Amino acid sequence: MSVHLHTPATGGSAPAADPPRAIRATAGKAGAGRRFGSTVLVGGMVLLALSVAAAVTIGTADLSVADVGRAVAAHLGLPARPLPRLADSIVWDLRMPRVLLAGLVGSGLALCGAVLQALTRNPLADPFLLGISSGASTGAVAVLVLGLGVGSVSLSTGAFLGSAAAFGAVLLFAGRHWTESTRIVLSGVAVSQLFGAVTSLIVISDASVQNTRSVTFWLLGSLTAASWSSVTLASAVAAAGFAVCWWYAPALDAFAFGVDTAESLGFAAGRTRLVLFTTTALTAAVLVAASGAIGFVGLTIPHAARLLVGTRHRVLLPTCVVAGAVFLIWADTAARTVFTPQELPVGVLTALIGVPVFAVVMRRRSRTR
Repeated sequence: MSVHLHTPATGGSAPAADPPRAIRATAGKAGAGRRFGSTVLVGGMVLLALSVAAAVTIGTADLSVADVGRAVAAHLGLPARPLPRLADSIVWDLRMPRVLLAGLVGSGLALCGAVLQALTRNPLADPFLLGISSGASTGAVAVLVLGLGVGSVSLSTGAFLGSAAAFGAVLLFAGRHWTESTRIVLSGVAVSQLFGAVTSLIVISDASVQNTRSVTFWLLGSLTAASWSSVTLASAVAAAGFAVCWWYAPALDAFAFGVDTAESLGFAAGRTRLVLFTTTALTAAVLVAASGAIGFVGLTIPHAARLLVGTRHRVLLPTCVVAGAVFLIWADTAARTVFTPQELPVGVLTALIGVPVFAVVMRRRSRTR
C-alpha cells in the first residue's frame, strides 16, 4: 500500500513505499551535505559579525570600525583609549543597541517562521500566523492612544500582553482540535481580524494627529526605542526560544512527513505542538513588543535558508537565525539612513524587499519540483 508524503515546501504529495525509509533517505542526503551546511553557517556568522561592526559606523556621524572597536573595548573594561564622549554615546547608547536589537528580532522572527512552517506544513506560515502581530498592535495602541501606561516600558508591556491575549484567543477558538494545523491557521486568521478591528476602533476614537502618527509608525515596525534593557530581554528570550526549537529539531523533521509518521517514530505530536506553538508565540510576542510589527522576515528567510542548506532542521534553524539577523540589520540601517533626515519604518523596507525575494524564491522552488 502506497503512502503519500506531504512536505511544507510544496504542499503536494509524492508516493513512497515506507515513510520511515523516506525519512532515513532524507537524513542521509542531509548528512552528505552537512559539511556544506556548516560552511554556510560559519560564513554567515562571519558576515553577521562584520554586518554589526559596519552598520554601527553608518549614519550622520563619521565613525570607523576602529572607533566602534575602541568604544566596545572601553565599555567592556579592556585596555583601549576611550572615544570622545559624544562619539562614544553615539556608538554605545544609540547605534549599538539598535543594531543588536535588529539582529535579535530578525533572528527570532526567522526562527519562528521556520518552526511554524514545519508544524503547520504551510509554506505561507510566519510568526504572525497566531494573531501575535494583531494582538501586539492592539496592546501598543491602547497604551499610546488611551494612555494606559507611560514610556517605552509600558508600550512593550502592553504589546506583549496583547500578543499573549491573541494567542490565548487562538487556542480558545481552536478548542480541543487545536493540534490540527488547519484549525490553528483559521483561528489565527479570525483572531487577527478581530484584534485588527479593535485596533482600528481605538485609533478612530482618538483625534490627536501626534498619537495617530506614533501609532502608524509603530504598526509599520520601528527600532527607534532600542535600549540595552530591550537588547538584554530580547537576547534572553531569543536564546531560550532557539534552544527549545533546536531540541525539537528531529521532531520537526518528522512532522514534514505528517503527524502519523511523526507519532510512528515515537514523537508525541500533541505535546510537541503545544511546546513549539507556545515557544514561538512567546518569542515572537516579546520581539514584536520591542520592535513593532515587522513583516516578511519570518516568511521569506526560512525559504531562502532551505535553498542554501536543505530541510534538516538541526542545520536549517541556526541558518535561519543568522540569515534573519543579517537581513534585518541591513534593512534597518537602510531605513534610518537612505532618506535622511526622514526615517522610514523598517517594516516598510522589509515588505518592499521581502515581496520580490519571496517571488524569486517561489519561482526557483517551482523550477526544482
